[in-house]
Amino acid sequence: MTTTAEDRLQDYRRTLRGWLGEHVPANPTGDVEEAKAFQAALYDAGYSGITWPKDSGGQGLGQAEQQIFAEEAAAFEMPVRPFLISMGMCGPTIVDLGTDEQKRRYLPPLLRGEEIWCQLFSEPGAGSDVASLQCKAVPDGDGWVLTGQKVWTSNAQWADYGAILARTDPDRPKHGGITMFVVDMRAPGVTVRPLVDMTGGAPFNEVYLDAVRVGPGDVLGEVNGGWSAAVTMLGHERVTISGLRQKRSNGLTFDSLAELGRRHGADPVARDRLADLYAHQRVLELFNARMRQETVAGAAPGSRGSVGKLAGAMLLRRAVDTAGHLAGANMVAWEDGDAGAESVELGINSTPASNIAGGTNEIQRGIIGDRILGLPREPQVDRGVAFRELKVGTQTSAAGATAEQAEKGVS
Repeated sequence: MTTTAEDRLQDYRRTLRGWLGEHVPANPTGDVEEAKAFQAALYDAGYSGITWPKDSGGQGLGQAEQQIFAEEAAAFEMPVRPFLISMGMCGPTIVDLGTDEQKRRYLPPLLRGEEIWCQLFSEPGAGSDVASLQCKAVPDGDGWVLTGQKVWTSNAQWADYGAILARTDPDRPKHGGITMFVVDMRAPGVTVRPLVDMTGGAPFNEVYLDAVRVGPGDVLGEVNGGWSAAVTMLGHERVTISGLRQKRSNGLTFDSLAELGRRHGADPVARDRLADLYAHQRVLELFNARMRQETVAGAAPGSRGSVGKLAGAMLLRRAVDTAGHLAGANMVAWEDGDAGAESVELGINSTPASNIAGGTNEIQRGIIGDRILGLPREPQVDRGVAFRELKVGTQTSAAGATAEQAEKGVS
């Protein structure tokens, strides 16, 4: 009897579906220990790091298995939120840029859920211009000492390690003097404070670093090559964010909004909006499936990750508009116990943050225009100017960027 590739994939789907049905908690508590136990079970069952190389602790399988996992998992509320950044951003970047020692040390416990990671890029004075960061790393013996502040750091409250960008050479232009380090989030000098948003939750944190020491083996990539490492991680981040399959209990998916339309009645305008939403959701799913296939084949997502990130943010806005049309007055008042209405409200309140996370829509449009469409770059007066001469954040330039320097930087 011959077993075809299609037979094998059907077996994979059937086995996975049964495993998920048996092991996913019916009502996840959101507790991090519950999440760790579930992630360990995923790893033991062979469903963690499905497409990662085996020598990096992964399963070494193909895009087809990854796609099946995404499709089947979408039916469940899996308690994996603490591992989104570990699995989608930091881990893939270590696979790309890490030394053999870093891969052996960090990837297996990351895949098993024993250690949680966060990404420390954003700063209060840098906004969406990550390269204006002021957190500094000063050489100290054979290592470095980190001092500064980060903000909007997801999962820092649980994290054991973080991938952090710090300025290592202020005499270079702002993109050229940055290094990425691995920092122990339990080290002396690291302070994490939660930031409560309008949903009542605290999905973000601010992180203070007060003379935190890191060693020479903690450099991820190359010294002063941190911007290239950041671009690599941001590419993975945008693919991850845009490729998140919406859980069927999410109030802003097509399925949820179509059900809302059945309950409240859908006029021709609502039907048109639902059809538009379905088309855009399906196109984004296909785009992300192709991106994952190319990534598995060895092609870095690069700037194309911005396309998926922007499309995902615009899809959410469409969903919010459609929800408002369907729900009407129920958008602002509903009966107690109406889980569907509460889910829609939570989705609407969290949409602004989703549009900012991973870079604003304006940043994505700039990247797409410059690097994909080949449009002329916007004027940059700081190009070629040493970072210490710039007035950014709380930094007051020592000499001030002269008009001549500024003129030189205009492209």
